[in-house]
Amino acid sequence: MEALNNTIQLGYALDTFYFLISGAFVMWMAAGFAMLEAGLVRSKNTTEILVKNVSLFAIACIMYMFVGYNIMYGSGDSGFFPEFGFFLGADNSVESVLAGGDDAPYYSSMADFFFQVVFVATAMSVVSGAVAERMKLWAFLAFAVVFTGFIYPLEGYWKWGGGFLDAAGFQDFAGSGIVHMAGAAAALAGVILLGARKGKYGPNGEVRAIPGANMPLAALGMFILWLGWFGFNGGSELKVSNIEEANAVAMVFVNTNMAAAGGLIAALITARFLFGKADLTMAVNGALAGLVSITAEPLAPTPGLATLIGAIGGILVVFSVITLDKIKIDDPVGAISVHGIVGVWGLIAVTLSNADATLGAQLYGAFVIFAWVFAASFVVWYILKVTMGLRVTEEEEMQGVDMSECGMEAYPEFKK
Repeated sequence: MEALNNTIQLGYALDTFYFLISGAFVMWMAAGFAMLEAGLVRSKNTTEILVKNVSLFAIACIMYMFVGYNIMYGSGDSGFFPEFGFFLGADNSVESVLAGGDDAPYYSSMADFFFQVVFVATAMSVVSGAVAERMKLWAFLAFAVVFTGFIYPLEGYWKWGGGFLDAAGFQDFAGSGIVHMAGAAAALAGVILLGARKGKYGPNGEVRAIPGANMPLAALGMFILWLGWFGFNGGSELKVSNIEEANAVAMVFVNTNMAAAGGLIAALITARFLFGKADLTMAVNGALAGLVSITAEPLAPTPGLATLIGAIGGILVVFSVITLDKIKIDDPVGAISVHGIVGVWGLIAVTLSNADATLGAQLYGAFVIFAWVFAASFVVWYILKVTMGLRVTEEEEMQGVDMSECGMEAYPEFKK
């Protein structure tokens, strides 16, 4: 009996530790988003985008602790609305763990909260880049409160909390739809109400490039996100303490890496054919698109198929960025394309390797998540627009939101 208890405790400790380390890797993605966005905006808007990124992470942590976690993993009979609760309860007791059996917890519930909360921050990080350079800082932060506390947790409950999407057979291993497409839907609603940056589009519909200030930072941000994604997808296996699960985690890591590589190369080649140049921004977004593509199902594909799935995502993101510009959806960092359009592809791609997934269920889940997040976000953005305003003045936008919103420049020794 003592040997059995020791085995259970060792497995519990190992899985808890793996969960915590995976969460720390995902938390590091916040740095990736911050560097990526700081590189892709103009220098006069760098401080403000960094304030958004550091603040949204803190807001996500507080709101998810306060109410979001209980919404997402609450109970409810209908499968549509969970029971509301506030704050975190006690962790698992020693007795419940040592009881063994299928219902016994095999990792700390606090580790679960930590892992889940960094996912919320990831979804919100998608929004910040899309609305960059012209949105009021405090309007953005007010939206972050509602999104991380209520909008995201509810749609997360529908699948990961055992709600009606889970019952319908919808599959999303680590969040191509629940995290990434949801963030993109919220971003799209904000961008539509916000409008394009001044000078982005000409009077005859021509698209004017507005280059970012720091390509090294953008490339660094991509690599940080690539690294963090191993925790994002690998941690979603939830367990590593036996041979089968350890092998599964290794496969998830390999497929995640291969999809990113496939996405980067495919986007780079596509940009070369379209523009005649090796476009770094497209390569960076291609890698991220590959990662988003594989997130819904990183375990079942072979490494070769994972590379192909990522490559298709890389091609899609190039054409999506071009198309959104043509219809005057101004997204400075390409977040809506990377996380939204490719997020839908990731959900569809599940059917290529997961025998339990059907195209109907995947499209149904994609539609429900997009419709809810877009509609709810649009309402919140609109309320903020008519109350506190969404957009800085034209003069502040020309000067740069660093000074108007933060009172300091990121690069004060350089003249713009």
